[in-house]
Amino acid sequence: MSKAIDNLMGAMGRAQANRPRVGGFPYLAEVLRQAGVKRNVWSLPSSQSLYLTDDGPVVMQGSPLVSGAVDVPDFDREALIRALRTDQAGESTFPEFLEATWRAGVVRYEVDLEGRTVTYTGSDDQEYVEAYPAVTVS
Repeated sequence: MSKAIDNLMGAMGRAQANRPRVGGFPYLAEVLRQAGVKRNVWSLPSSQSLYLTDDGPVVMQGSPLVSGAVDVPDFDREALIRALRTDQAGESTFPEFLEATWRAGVVRYEVDLEGRTVTYTGSDDQEYVEAYPAVTVS
């Protein structure tokens, strides 16, 4: 296992152990930022996540949301915002969030941990950008 993977997995473990149920994403993002993660790029529906870190890039393959050939949902900004607010309220699991995001037509999203923004992108390059608040991590 590389230093980049060790560092990333340690940060994810610390974040999972201490993140609040409501508003947990900014906490997770700050822990990752402090561990040297600069960007996190998710690809849907494959559930592949690329972490660009000070120690090198790390890719994680999650469980794909679909199998075989499927049509890509149309980008639905309002459905995406509903998925975000549901997640931010602590009313969905992460797999449920990914599923709702995919159903809203998102094929990629990128977290800029330095700029504290997340950019959600549809198949025709439609975008929705949302900032998240700075938090203090103890």
